Amino acid sequence: MSTDGDLALIAEYLRSKGKTLALAESCTGGLISQLITSRPGASEFYLGCAVTYSNQAKEQILGVSHETLMENGAVSEETAKEMAAGARRVFGSDIAASVTGIAGPGGATDEKPVGMVCIAATDGVNTVSSINRFGGDRDMVRASSVAAAARAIMKILEIENGL
Repeated sequence: MSTDGDLALIAEYLRSKGKTLALAESCTGGLISQLITSRPGASEFYLGCAVTYSNQAKEQILGVSHETLMENGAVSEETAKEMAAGARRVFGSDIAASVTGIAGPGGATDEKPVGMVCIAATDGVNTVSSINRFGGDRDMVRASSVAAAARAIMKILEIENGL
């Protein structure tokens, strides 16, 4: 299914169940939020997004622990999980998802190359996360990140429904 199709399914499900969604975005810079809010009726389920590009913002806005950032870095599964939990708490949403990564062309290291993106989604009980390595230029990495975040949200919805 396409990212657009996934987002449409997510929107319909959340609206039908009266559930809410929030996001924490880093390397996608609000792209997921833009796609969600471009749909009519998004205000029925979508509460907002914290675009936390810097470590300081991740700590101060989302409550990502300084220790997590120092031990694992901003681009890590641990940080993504804390970002999602923080977005859920800050916005008071039922479900939250996060994206943190290296879209490029700069910022890479040997351990964390361009295209490495960590994603998490949580409903407060269940959490799914992934470490991804996407190819292509900056725009392609960001688009792949949006698709992977939509899949993570879908996975949480499947878990909630026992699928």
